[in-house]
Order: sequence, then structure tokens, then C-alpha cells
Amino acid sequence: MNKRVTSTLAYTHFFLFIFLVTGIIHTATAGDDDAVRNTIVIQVSTDDPRTQKIALNNAVNLQKQYGLDNIDIEIVAYGPGLGLLTQKSSQAARVKSLALQNITFSACSNTMKKVAKKTGHKPKVLEGVQVVTSGVSRIMELQQKGYAYVRP
Repeated sequence: MNKRVTSTLAYTHFFLFIFLVTGIIHTATAGDDDAVRNTIVIQVSTDDPRTQKIALNNAVNLQKQYGLDNIDIEIVAYGPGLGLLTQKSSQAARVKSLALQNITFSACSNTMKKVAKKTGHKPKVLEGVQVVTSGVSRIMELQQKGYAYVRP
């Protein structure tokens, strides 16, 4: 083989090598953008049934848009909004159902204690609802973790 053919083959192999390495790197990192986890916290601090329904609708619509497994949704209720997560709620069946569909519900323990002090009994939260020390601090913690925040 002459020098020119050998040189051309060397360049061809070099560029083929670069092309393959670039393709491998691109393939390894291509899913990184897709791996972004959507996270949102929805605040419910009112006893207005319409607003509470909107909060639940927001959660359902987000799951429809992104898919159940592609978004973390937490609804945090405190103050007058705590009623949404109790057995007396007009939305009780819906909350129970959504809790089974990867939506996290958090009830404020501070609010529960205040209600117990005022009424003599602690509100009973629905099955699937977790109790957190403070609703406001829970929202803050989630925002610090990068959760988007919505208050309908």
C-alpha cells in the first residue's frame, strides 16, 4: 500500500472512531433531559368547596398530562382546608381514590391539635392521608427540594 492510501485509511478510521464515541456519549446522556422529575405541591388552606375541588382537579389534570409515574404530587391541607382530608369531607371518596393513584395527601398536625382543643376531639383523617407536623413547613420543605407550588 502506498502512503496516500494508508493515510486516507488512518483518517477514515480516526473519524469513524470519533463518530462512534460521540454516538455512544450522546446515547448515554440522551435520556438525561427526559429524566427530569416533575414535582408539585398544592396548598389547600380554605374550606371553600369549589377551591378544594379545583385543587383536586389540578392534580388529576397534571397526572393526565404527564402520566401517573412521571409526576410527584402532594396536596398539603392546613387551617380551614384540613376539612378536605377528613371523613366529613364532601370529597372524601375522591381523596381516597386519588391517594391510591400516587397523589400524596398531607394533613397538618398543628391544625388538628387546635381543632381538638376547640372541639374536644381530634379530626379523623381519611385512609391514605399522612399527618405532618406543620402544613406550612411541609410546603416549605418541598419547595426547597424543587417542588413547584400552586395555591388554587
